[in-house]
Amino acid sequence: MERVAVIMGKMHSGGKKNLVMEYYRNIDKSKVQFDFFCDTDSNAIPQEEIEKLGGRVYRVAPYQNIFKNMSQMKAICKKNKYKIMHSYNGTMNLFSMFVGWQCGIPIRISESISMAHSADKKTILKNILKPFSKMFATNFMANGEACGRWQFGDKLFDEGKVRVFKTVINTDVNKYDESLRNATRKEYGIEENIVIGHIGRLTEQKNTLFIIDIFNALVKKEPKAKLLVIGDGNLREAMLAKIDEYGIKNSVLYLGRREDIPQFYNAMDCFLLPSLYEGLPVVGVEAENCGLPMFFSTEIPEESSACDDLGVFMSLEKTPEEWADAILQAVKKNMPVRKGKTEEVKAAGFDSGVEANKLLEYYENLIASLN
Repeated sequence: MERVAVIMGKMHSGGKKNLVMEYYRNIDKSKVQFDFFCDTDSNAIPQEEIEKLGGRVYRVAPYQNIFKNMSQMKAICKKNKYKIMHSYNGTMNLFSMFVGWQCGIPIRISESISMAHSADKKTILKNILKPFSKMFATNFMANGEACGRWQFGDKLFDEGKVRVFKTVINTDVNKYDESLRNATRKEYGIEENIVIGHIGRLTEQKNTLFIIDIFNALVKKEPKAKLLVIGDGNLREAMLAKIDEYGIKNSVLYLGRREDIPQFYNAMDCFLLPSLYEGLPVVGVEAENCGLPMFFSTEIPEESSACDDLGVFMSLEKTPEEWADAILQAVKKNMPVRKGKTEEVKAAGFDSGVEANKLLEYYENLIASLN
């Protein structure tokens, strides 16, 4: 059994955590185990679950103190003598790949799971590091074609040197369940409402404040509409202030950070993700699996949608009113005929059970090539 050094950086609630944990839950742990390296300021490390599954959690200094971060990582790697390091930190993988090279780890996988946008403050650092992000890595991976091309370049991708392992979900856990939908809507007093939903970090990248603009336009057209928001982030106070400014507080359910997500997908009638950029977002696949119309911005790769009849891509240059009109039209069309899309999502390659077996085979082939 091989232990893989999995470099998470900040393990917060959200797509990166969900992606890695879905692969980990479903991979054959008699053959491969994961050791998670997480920054000490992570806010959502599922340590109890990881340890119960036989994994380990190592907490290292936050990457803002990069030299301490690398020193602590190096000490752990030297002690454990890994054959594989798999890093999920985008252009920041440069630093963990260097540590892996220093420690003699023969297989060093750099994975890209996101991109960038000029309006996001992090973009400057990403663009500085991107030309160096292939250094010290032996293998390259991405959760979608767009991410792979963005970080590693067209040449490497077209040569077949970037392996794509899609964002995956547990299609059975996230399936449509009408009884769960009815119970959740009753619990939150939204039985008679059209419910527009968003789950994610409240940040500039996710375009949180534009979501409020869209809903403000929508509730004027459909007074019984409700906005259900789950998540936390640096724009929380600005979001709440904008809700107050528009006078729509009674139409918004803000539930903070939650882990019991499937019930809320079921309760919603539409999901909204007007992000400035994404890799291949988990929430999009989960929402479509549950039969929800899914509104993406055109800044998000079209490969993010698993279901042609549910995925809608709209330009951020469209007004909130135009977004609202399109959303209401889609919701009213879908509500009477809503059904789960589990089989379509599986067929599109987003099922964690199937894809975890492919990842195991990939690891095993890399290890066999060392001999």
